[in-house]
Amino acid sequence: MPGHFIDMDVLVYFAAHDTAKADRAEKIVAEGGTISVQTLNGLANVARRKMRMSWWETRTLLSTIRALLLVQSNTVDIHEAGLVLAERHNLLIDDAMITASALHADCDTLWSEDMHDGMVVQNRLHIYNPFRTAS
Repeated sequence: MPGHFIDMDVLVYFAAHDTAKADRAEKIVAEGGTISVQTLNGLANVARRKMRMSWWETRTLLSTIRALLLVQSNTVDIHEAGLVLAERHNLLIDDAMITASALHADCDTLWSEDMHDGMVVQNRLHIYNPFRTAS
C-alpha cells in the first residue's frame, strides 16, 4: 500500500515546536510514513549544529522519530537509483537519494519543503511542499 515519505526539513520543523510550520509538520508525522537513514543522519546534524541540542536531546529526538515512522535502510540499489534520478531529473544528489528511497519504499507522496513542489517522478511519486500556501 503506497504511503508517505518525509524529508528531513519537515522533521526539523517537527522538532522546533515554535514555528507556525510545526503544527503542519506534527500532523504529517502523526499520519505516519517512512523516512530514510539519510534523513535521520541529516536531522542529527541539524539538531547538533543548528538547533544546538545536547547529545541526550538529539538521541531522544531521533528515538522519538524512529518510534513514530518506518525507517528505510540505505542500500547500494537505492544509491544507484538515486544517481539515475539525479541525472535524469537534474536533482541534487541528496534529493535524488531521498527520492530513490521513497520510490523503493513504494510511497506515492514525498513531503519536502526543499524539492520541486508538484513534481511527479516515474508517474507515481508526487512531491509536495507541505508548507506552501495557496495563492
